[in-house]
Amino acid sequence: MRDALVAAAYELFPERGYEQTTVDDIVALAGVGRRSFFRYFPSKEDVVFPDHERCLADMTAFLADGSDDDDPVRRVCDAARLVLRMYAENPAFSVQRYRLTKQVPGLRAYELSVVWRYERALAEYLRRRFAARRDGTLQADVIAAAVVAAHNNALRSWLRSDGQGNAGATVGHALDYVQSAFGGVPVPPAVEQPEDVVVVVSRRGAPLWRVVQEIETTLGRG
Repeated sequence: MRDALVAAAYELFPERGYEQTTVDDIVALAGVGRRSFFRYFPSKEDVVFPDHERCLADMTAFLADGSDDDDPVRRVCDAARLVLRMYAENPAFSVQRYRLTKQVPGLRAYELSVVWRYERALAEYLRRRFAARRDGTLQADVIAAAVVAAHNNALRSWLRSDGQGNAGATVGHALDYVQSAFGGVPVPPAVEQPEDVVVVVSRRGAPLWRVVQEIETTLGRG
């Protein structure tokens, strides 16, 4: 029934336009009731992106199943490949959705919110892995953003080509770039700078003001 609703929606969107197509139109074509629609999709926007919730759950589980021996940057790059696999499973559908999303501002905004959830999942994993590092949170957020940017740049390039070519190779090249930039590079621990120690040799019995003057001269404050 879920697949039937998605198929009905994507049959109507090109014919009537996204804005003009109602939930009632979709359920009528699918031959089900409104309750059935909302059992699977909270809103009309969700039927446009029917597989992202599953993919996000798969990504979160994949990250949680990793070990402390894993290179964290490689792990998040591999997690991003799960999103690619979702798109590559049905290139025709992915291209159709890409075109639809470009035409409807509301869907672009919705897609950005989905992308942000992917990025947040990657960042949360990296924050845990980098908790002991200096600037660990900053590194986690920057790397997560880089992974998403690289993945989406290559993915959009593939979608603009109408799904032609090897999507895995295209996205893999982009993620390898992130891996080479951030992966496997040890972050040195914070090193405290030693305090300056000044030794002043003064004549016994010299007045205190003379000792202070010599100290100030040594420190360059005189």
